[in-house]
Amino acid sequence: MLTQFETIRDRGVTAPAGFRAGSGRAGLKSQGDDIILVAIDRPGTVAGIFTTNRIHAASVDFSSQVADRGFAMGVVANAGCANACTGIDGAAANVSMARSAAAALGIREDAVITASTGVIGQLLPVPLVEIGIAEAAGRLGAGQQSDEAVARAILTTDLRTKMTAAECRADTWEGPITIGAVCKGSGMIAPNMATMLAFISTDAQISPAGLRRALVGAAKSTLNSVTVDGDTSTNDMAIILASNAGTRADATEEALEDFTDALTRVCDTLARSIARDGEGANHLVSVRVVGAASDADARRCARSIAESPLVKTALFGRDPNWGRILAAAGRSGAALDPERVEVHIGTNCVCARGTVATFDADEVRKFLQSDEVELTVDLGVGAAACRFFTCDLSYDYIRINAEYHT
Repeated sequence: MLTQFETIRDRGVTAPAGFRAGSGRAGLKSQGDDIILVAIDRPGTVAGIFTTNRIHAASVDFSSQVADRGFAMGVVANAGCANACTGIDGAAANVSMARSAAAALGIREDAVITASTGVIGQLLPVPLVEIGIAEAAGRLGAGQQSDEAVARAILTTDLRTKMTAAECRADTWEGPITIGAVCKGSGMIAPNMATMLAFISTDAQISPAGLRRALVGAAKSTLNSVTVDGDTSTNDMAIILASNAGTRADATEEALEDFTDALTRVCDTLARSIARDGEGANHLVSVRVVGAASDADARRCARSIAESPLVKTALFGRDPNWGRILAAAGRSGAALDPERVEVHIGTNCVCARGTVATFDADEVRKFLQSDEVELTVDLGVGAAACRFFTCDLSYDYIRINAEYHT
């Protein structure tokens, strides 16, 4: 089991040994850097999970092939242009981006992960991207400044940078393992896969198969359990790279389980940061479903509540309207007992045995002013449980998305 999980303050993707990163400007966004490079100083292993949207960007096709091979030495990503639904020209532009990054890093083209985020239907302008890549390559470094620059450069409608890092120890490892991460995501956020662009790094020695098992395991309750608006993007991916510079993480099944646990905690931080930064959001909302007949039912119910516009607008208005929560649970298709179901807003039971409970509405409204809000629904039919992260739905969500392409 893990014996230590210590957050490394103000650090991100370059926290583990063997990683450097930098950012540059291609002019894809109206201001600031919009190209990032992440480089490993030795052959590394890689795994990834990708959007399940059948409409997807050229970068998803390209990077999934790199991840399937299991080995990579770099990442190039741009913000401000999704390069999705751009046909063969978009595929060619993505290859050109990979080729330019490979030349700048001195590695093979098929060892580069590519990623894009921005407006769908816009073709990636290769000459501009090449300028940004060259600038990013000249700024490669390791440390807080590099981590923060990369975190800023990949933002689109995000209001906050999102990065984290931790040093971890376990009885099953010979020494410490460091995991770093950076992600972006604010709107068009929903399962499945990962619900954003996320780049995770580790100095662990670990096989591609072990890395993929850990990422898939960690993502289920974190990156695949966050939803802002129910819209799974065309460009979503979560990538983990291992420099293999440190301790073996998959020498035994128990060691891999400990690594998965550590990775889950890192991904949990990413998931929370995305839900907290939902476009126009005022609350990070945790939806817990307990007493479900199966894991699938628990997830089905939690997602139904988390994506309900009526629930989300009630939370924005600090309205303890538990009926909306119960209705979303009831229409989810999950099995429940109408005479045993309960709803809690924070620690306040607002619905018991399927009907209104005695509670202090003013106290609940006060709780709903908190930055973090937890909703719990007990379906009363089993022992399965899960948790989803979401946010409230405010006036600003409409404004931001109405103006996104103007």
